[in-house]
Amino acid sequence: MAVPAIVVHGGAGAGPERLPNLKPAIEAARRVFESDGDAIQAAVEACVVLEDDPVFNAGTGSVMRDDGSVLTDASLQVSDGRMGFVAVMENTPNPIRICVDLLDEEINGLAGAGARAWADKRGHLNAEVVGRPPKGNKGDVGRLGGAMPEADTDTVGAIARDASGLIAAATSTGGTSYRPAGRVGDVPLPGCGFWVEEGLGVAATGVGEAITTTLLSYRVHQQIQSWEEITPQALESGMHWGIRELIKPETAVGIISLGSKGEGSGVANTDMPWATWCLES
Repeated sequence: MAVPAIVVHGGAGAGPERLPNLKPAIEAARRVFESDGDAIQAAVEACVVLEDDPVFNAGTGSVMRDDGSVLTDASLQVSDGRMGFVAVMENTPNPIRICVDLLDEEINGLAGAGARAWADKRGHLNAEVVGRPPKGNKGDVGRLGGAMPEADTDTVGAIARDASGLIAAATSTGGTSYRPAGRVGDVPLPGCGFWVEEGLGVAATGVGEAITTTLLSYRVHQQIQSWEEITPQALESGMHWGIRELIKPETAVGIISLGSKGEGSGVANTDMPWATWCLES
């Protein structure tokens, strides 16, 4: 039997002062496990806590695009092969909950007005997301190949494992400021912002264009899987490899991962608050 665990992050570019904001997300997942909930519920509830915290660029705290709009993206993937993702949704403070409903549909991805209409038919919260203006002139994590971010945060994410060994990864973001309203980053794109398969989950955060052009999460997943056993050393080694070999040094990126045993781990080339919990630790 596997041991329940969770790892969460608050985005590339956020500093250590955001670590306390991750604790409620860890606690939300722990409560799910104490109530015999599964990895999907744990990852989603942890992600919702982060979406509801205005300090993070996701849900309630999402940044404005260059036209003043606020649009949210999210994704959810499970180690049993199911997946759901949404992009550029208006009036959607908790896009991760819509991803849950997509897990058992024939379709697995929706975007824009069509995604919002689909969510409305299923009773999902439709409420204005006021958003926040960007700080400085860099957006949330800077430009591809540009300078490191200063104080703004990025994507939030959670990867959970339950007692059956099921692993689920949930990610959510408000996108990037100083970008067009229709811009899609890494979060809703499989293999880019997330990948879960064969007892291993990986999720990325940072400059979306750098993450998507390298298929970062999928390639880091494959690198970790190349080890004979997914140990803590394998997790860290694979994530360091991805940042070192696939990402330009000046481009802000972070990664979290969780295997079939033990705690999760996180690696970044910039400040990235992350936290993990495991029942046995």
